[in-house]
Amino acid sequence: MAMFRPRKRHLLLLVAVALLCLLAWPLPSPLFGTPYAHALLDRDGRLLAATIAPDEQWRFSPVETAPPRFARALVTFEDKRFFWHPGVDPLAIVRATRDNLRHGRVVSGGSTLTMQLARQIAGHDARTLAAKLDEAWLALRLELHYSKEALLALYASHAPFGGNVVGLNAAAWRYFDRPPAELSWAEAAMLAVLPNNPALLHPGRNREALQAKRDRLLAALHAQGDMSDLDFRLALAEPLPSSPRPLPRLAPHLLATLQQQHGDGFFHTTLSRDLQQGVMQIAARHGQRLGREGISDLAVLVLDHRDGQVRAYVGNHAAGEVNREGGMLDLIQRPRSNGSLLKPFLYALMLQEGQLLPQTLVADIPTQFAGYSPENYDRDYRGAVSARAALARSLNVPMVRLLRQYGVERFHDQLTALGLTTLFRAPADYGLTLILGGSEATLWELTGLYMNLVISARDGIDARPRRPQWLLEETPAPLPPVIGQGAAWLTLQALTDVVRPGEDSVWREYASSQPIAWKTGTSFGLRDGWAIGSNGEYTVGVWAGNAEGQGVPGLTGTTAAAPVMLEVFSLLGVTPWLRTPHWALQDIAVCADDSLLPQGDCPTRVVKAPRDSHFEQVSSHYRRIHVDSAGYRVHAGCENPLRMQTRAQFLLPAAQEFFWRRHHPEYRPLPPWREDCLARLADFTDDHPIALLYPQDGTRVMLPVDLDGRLGRVMFRAVHRDPRARLQWHLDDTYLGETRHFHERALLLTPGWHQIVLIDQHGQRLAQWVKALARDDQAVNRPVDLNQH
Repeated sequence: MAMFRPRKRHLLLLVAVALLCLLAWPLPSPLFGTPYAHALLDRDGRLLAATIAPDEQWRFSPVETAPPRFARALVTFEDKRFFWHPGVDPLAIVRATRDNLRHGRVVSGGSTLTMQLARQIAGHDARTLAAKLDEAWLALRLELHYSKEALLALYASHAPFGGNVVGLNAAAWRYFDRPPAELSWAEAAMLAVLPNNPALLHPGRNREALQAKRDRLLAALHAQGDMSDLDFRLALAEPLPSSPRPLPRLAPHLLATLQQQHGDGFFHTTLSRDLQQGVMQIAARHGQRLGREGISDLAVLVLDHRDGQVRAYVGNHAAGEVNREGGMLDLIQRPRSNGSLLKPFLYALMLQEGQLLPQTLVADIPTQFAGYSPENYDRDYRGAVSARAALARSLNVPMVRLLRQYGVERFHDQLTALGLTTLFRAPADYGLTLILGGSEATLWELTGLYMNLVISARDGIDARPRRPQWLLEETPAPLPPVIGQGAAWLTLQALTDVVRPGEDSVWREYASSQPIAWKTGTSFGLRDGWAIGSNGEYTVGVWAGNAEGQGVPGLTGTTAAAPVMLEVFSLLGVTPWLRTPHWALQDIAVCADDSLLPQGDCPTRVVKAPRDSHFEQVSSHYRRIHVDSAGYRVHAGCENPLRMQTRAQFLLPAAQEFFWRRHHPEYRPLPPWREDCLARLADFTDDHPIALLYPQDGTRVMLPVDLDGRLGRVMFRAVHRDPRARLQWHLDDTYLGETRHFHERALLLTPGWHQIVLIDQHGQRLAQWVKALARDDQAVNRPVDLNQH
């Protein structure tokens, strides 16, 4: 007998090794191949939106750990010895066998929680002996690979909870509108009994059976010391939910965008649910107003520039309307023509680089650049306007002239450095229209640019510009600082002066409770209306238009987007404005009328400039003039210099003066010449009293073509400082005639270069060149008919 003992030991060892090999058999990978629904949480973990899984199940992403209350309730109800058995409970199997034999049918399966998890993984429907053995074997292997806490989390994440609700995460939101960690004892107990028979115990029916099981479980928890007497009484008093709750749709566009960018997931965002609801209500109300005007779509973005995080995100109002085209498009992320929203950044860059001061005068006159003729929104000209006023009033002509001075390519590069990614064409392709909406941008990036302008003005050298943050677990990479603190603050100050003709008092009354630095924009063809502004804490961006791109008469940023933006600021509440960064500013003494550096005699004033800028432009608008004792202008050819009085006078170029005097009745023109000084005037003065408004010197004009295919006439327009002046017109050394009061002539030109010469009655002259271009090669190039000019 002794010789067989080693063999028995070897056999037992082989059996043990075989059993260990079976238990170590690889688990299915992945354990669950089921798809998950997608959900969006706000900063406090509250649900904002969700979409059902592809298999039509509300199955949210797994919980990392089973919440303590649910874990205690589940173990107490399903598997009291869960923490002691290895996945299979022999005592439970003996009890189940006894009960089944006693009743003559299967009334208990003896399955542990781990075996129920194994059944979820294996997908067994029938409760056969073979299925039970397979589940037991898988349960033993699961116990070898996972901790008890991990097994509870896996079970809770994939258990059925009635209807098409799967997993604790979805059940907590569908039944109680809260995350699993915030479930009460009564709620946790109800969910703990649901997986045992989810079809029978659906909370919408069989409520008495469900409540009885829940209350028995609460009593067991109370008896074993998990609940106090007060908690037990309060839990029993809690009512059952009537049915699964409809999930909120507070940010569906953001959820769709995050799914597209990051794939499936449970996204924990920086949004505030209460603010999101308020902004959505504002958007819906204004969306109805705009809809009556033919404007179908509206998007709103709210950024907290204290931390750079998104607080509200309305990709489009009324997203559930299936009959509205584009209703589900996230228009915050769609590039659209940006109108004049880039003007503040050109202004800030030129301030920083010492190319202008806020009060520096910029020409506002009819202007042509290589066939491009910008116009102001009101079709008027002011002669000259301060750079700050040009920005606040969103005047196109001065800003185009500033861009030409700064350089399109340079501005293009700086916008890219600021974080604009939608400039996909070469700078030359945009040309000067870059400042007026010739490019496209998204509301996301534009609002981020304005947010970073505030950050730069507030934080200075410590500023860390970055793209807006919308996920709590992600921090966007910082952008390089481009605009300094002084320039940013001065730019925002200019934007607090934004006004609209005829409505100044209305706008200021609407936003009188706090300073708001804001800018509107309108695209070519009235397709896009924008408004972006900042107060002391938030930056709000609004876009209004049609997703398909149709223009609408009257669609402007002022009428469509600005009212939405201002109402959102009212919702956000009053916040203090940014403090003045005196350390980032310097005082500069400039001429009072044009804010250029003094040269000669001019009254001066002190203005603010960025401390690190070097402004060097010297004024050329103050002329030293000579007058006699009666105040008439004189020169050395008609008056003894010893009897002359000399003074400095502010004087704009003739073209600017012509328009300036319409808006500035206080403007003092040059005194008239004394009669005896007129004869030799051209020999003693360089006043340049004549200006050709159109076409300007060196420009190219396109010749019109008449209906008969022949070249038409080009209208020339000139001005003179003296309203009583007479101008004689010469074209290519040929005299054409004389004009008085209104100096306009329609000239017939042939293609090529031409010289136009204007001479007034005192011999003062202006000579300029223009080039005529034929639009149609088939047009008849007839010679100039001098008798018809």
